[in-house]
Amino acid sequence: MKHTAQDILNYVEDNDVKFVRLAFCDIFGNQKNISVYSSELPRVFEYGICFDGSSIAGFMNTEESDLILWPDPDTMTILPWRPAEGRVMRMYCDITLPDGKPFEGNCRGYLQSVVDRFQARGLSCTVGCECEFYLFETDEHGNPTRIPMDHGGYFDMAPLDKGENIRREICFAMEDMGLQPQHSHHESGHGQNEIDFLYSAPLRTADNVNTLKSTIKAIAGSNGLFASFMPKPLADQAGSGMHVNLSLIRDGKNLFAGDIAPDSEAGHFIAGLLAHARELTAFCNPVPNSYKRFGSCEAPQYISWSRQNRSQLVRLPSASGEFCRLELRSPDPACNPYLVIGLILAAGLDGIERKLPLPAPVNRNLFHKEAASGLESLPHTLREAITVAAQSEFIAKELPLAVMNKYFEYQTQLCIASETAHDPAAWEREHCFLIL
Repeated sequence: MKHTAQDILNYVEDNDVKFVRLAFCDIFGNQKNISVYSSELPRVFEYGICFDGSSIAGFMNTEESDLILWPDPDTMTILPWRPAEGRVMRMYCDITLPDGKPFEGNCRGYLQSVVDRFQARGLSCTVGCECEFYLFETDEHGNPTRIPMDHGGYFDMAPLDKGENIRREICFAMEDMGLQPQHSHHESGHGQNEIDFLYSAPLRTADNVNTLKSTIKAIAGSNGLFASFMPKPLADQAGSGMHVNLSLIRDGKNLFAGDIAPDSEAGHFIAGLLAHARELTAFCNPVPNSYKRFGSCEAPQYISWSRQNRSQLVRLPSASGEFCRLELRSPDPACNPYLVIGLILAAGLDGIERKLPLPAPVNRNLFHKEAASGLESLPHTLREAITVAAQSEFIAKELPLAVMNKYFEYQTQLCIASETAHDPAAWEREHCFLIL
């Protein structure tokens, strides 16, 4: 049952809530928030809260800067790492113009609009994201270093794995906030970890990705560590991905269960995803560092699909029942989860609407380059990805022109700054490592 504004007001009164964080993200996925005193919440629910959109990257121009935040009561949670006395609540927000019209840069709204298109066709979907991250030591001043917290590897245990206690603490916090942790383990890289939560509806999962990232950042900080979601923070270690898992459902049946016929809805969906994979890359992999991850350590480079094979862009993991799904392996955690999940769904839906045939699976290890002969590649750089996306009729149909222009302009500036930096490593630390 969904929460109402009155439910939230009653909870605030009964549970010593003093501060309410109203959270959202810009079009690039950077999380933002404003904190209001709980006594202001009735007014916020009725009138929203105005903020300066020109100060948020990719939002508004100075001459037309006002935007309104509207909290979604159903996203209410208490931040468990904040004091128990004078508790802190958080809600995610949608954004409108002052006249109540939708704001084009409201990426939550875009994702919900894609979900609505699925429902209009009698389809529903569930989405889960596997978000990898690194934990680094900090120096005597609390500043992040590039020294990983341990030298463990995939599925290692203590003493090689020094992250088990912090993962435990994160899982408990996730549970307190309404997420359902499933798995946590040490990943392949030194200091690299993964914590997965149960799949949900697309919008809820995108919200949960942001909740997971902010929770990991907060709890790492309280333990004297720095959590990084940079796609490739260490040149000689595995990159961090954000694999997106998706199940497609019609009349209660999971369409990815069993064999996938080339002319089935599931086949068309996968075909749409493959057809638009290059166009999606600027959004799935939005920073120059993203492209250092591709082609090694189980990060894909070529556009193909298969069952179980982890060298593929799209794979169908071994599963049964409700857990049958596809997995898109290219996205990384620097992305905006609302835009990326929305565009992935839209690409698959385009395949269904156009009845694109599913190509044959590629059952080869594509990390051996000779095995990839004849296959199309994902873009090799952010510049190439921008060019592909900017020329895409599919992207132009999906996203407002103003959002596209601001997104690609910002990314192009990143490319120029990265390419012309006197000290590229220092630039990457300042503009990627410390931010993501």
